[in-house]
Amino acid sequence: MIATDILMEEHRVIERVLNALEKAALAARNGEKVNPKFFIEAAEFIKGFADGCHHKKEEGVLFKEIVKAGVPEQGGPVGVMLNEHAQGRLYTNSMRQAAEQWQAGDEAGRKGAVQNALGYVNLLRVHIHKEENILFPLAGRVIPVDRQEPLTDAFEHIEHEETGEGVHEKYLGMAERLEKEAAGF
Repeated sequence: MIATDILMEEHRVIERVLNALEKAALAARNGEKVNPKFFIEAAEFIKGFADGCHHKKEEGVLFKEIVKAGVPEQGGPVGVMLNEHAQGRLYTNSMRQAAEQWQAGDEAGRKGAVQNALGYVNLLRVHIHKEENILFPLAGRVIPVDRQEPLTDAFEHIEHEETGEGVHEKYLGMAERLEKEAAGF
């Protein structure tokens, strides 16, 4: 399996959480009973899996290889992706803070959690589309074939050595729990 295929498989997991998060945010916006903890757990998933595992592979390995192959970091798709990763982190941190405020009894936190959750969902859906339809095909064209296996090896190193054994499975389980909880909204 090539490196971008691994990233696309991870996108499918992230999309499952995006769908659950959107469902919870819309329910909360409509005044339904939604536990603020849902948004805190979604932020934990995003920070640990989407940012900690997935973006680490993109930023630490794939994007560097694309730049090394001659695609400028600034003014092109790599720069756009890095900027969107940073935007996603802002949405996630703001969502978590608002959900914690809401959990502490301040209903104003509900609105902030909802707005930031929906902002993140919208950003990431477009972001994933850009990666899969622009950046990954570009990577396939500019990264030499003999560099593909080392990329996959670097991804495995991140997954097993840097993030730790069992961490990926932990977040897959968390995605499943969030989906099941959102199914009740």
